[in-house]
Amino acid sequence: MKKKLTLLSVLLIAMTLVACGGGNKKEADGKAANATKEATEAKSDIDVGFVTDEGGVNDQSFNQGVWEGLQKAKEELGIKADYVESKDTKDYTPNLETFADQNKNLIVGAGFKMGGAVTEAAGMYPETNYAIVDVDVTVDKDGNKVEAPSNLLGIMFRAQEPSFLVGYIAGMTTETNKVGFVGGQEGNIIWGFEYGYKAGVDYAAKERGVDIEVLSQYVGDFSDAQKGKSITATMYQNGADVVFHAAGGAGEGVIEAAKEADKWVIGVDRDQSDRAPENVLTSAMKNGDVAVYQVVKDMQEGKFQGGRTIELGLADDGAVGIAPTSDKNVKPEILKKVEEITKKIISGEIKVPYNEETYNQYK
Repeated sequence: MKKKLTLLSVLLIAMTLVACGGGNKKEADGKAANATKEATEAKSDIDVGFVTDEGGVNDQSFNQGVWEGLQKAKEELGIKADYVESKDTKDYTPNLETFADQNKNLIVGAGFKMGGAVTEAAGMYPETNYAIVDVDVTVDKDGNKVEAPSNLLGIMFRAQEPSFLVGYIAGMTTETNKVGFVGGQEGNIIWGFEYGYKAGVDYAAKERGVDIEVLSQYVGDFSDAQKGKSITATMYQNGADVVFHAAGGAGEGVIEAAKEADKWVIGVDRDQSDRAPENVLTSAMKNGDVAVYQVVKDMQEGKFQGGRTIELGLADDGAVGIAPTSDKNVKPEILKKVEEITKKIISGEIKVPYNEETYNQYK
């Protein structure tokens, strides 16, 4: 009997210890859950508003890339973010004011056409931080140096660098020795694409020992897909077999023309191979998502610094480059040479032109 009582006592003690341990575990789990909740709430203090240009958030190009970066920040950093689309240039100011009135911590604009409106908004709302993609906030429209508002950050990309790479690919791929370029609206930003591309084509032409003609035309805006399609169709009819576009939403028409003609097209700003897997040769990526995500992360860490412009190129890992799907349609030996050219651009051995003047110097 004494033996049984002893065993029973042991069992009771064990059960008591388990119960106590379970209580401690529940208490620990509760504290962990509360800590996680508090951390998430702390992260969610940042609220970002994104104002698109006329291309809209689903332009399959630059606006979409910026929004994807903010969505990533929502998922990984716990911030809040939403957007409003501008249907016309006159929408810029009221859209920016709407977000300012909502007390957003950061308001992001995309596209050089929005530069003036965003700079003005930054001056009117000094307690709100602003970032504008594709605008150098330290110069005015005439290229003169100015002092940017301390709450405004400019984000620029050396678009000429990935454009040189896709130009080289186009020059090495063309069978007709005639390629094309379709731009959205003329200006410093798109000239970087055009002249970087032309220089890359020239580099390939010299390597091959042939002359390659580049047909170039502008849509006049970033939304007229039908005009983009018409321009591109004419280029194909005139002998071009590869066309590179830097035309935003109008580029949808460029890609559509390539599908109908069964010719090569080169996408822009993001990997556009999903638009036409059998016709998109490669894409010159200017990753607004990477840049905007980093800006939000810096802000979360208290490192946001306005009053300046940052410029990102091939040396900034992931900021610009060619599409990761390029190996589907571009020959391996060409991609291997692209890697060599990339190193030469980063080292400064190849100085890529970004406008007509620098292109003439390059030639």
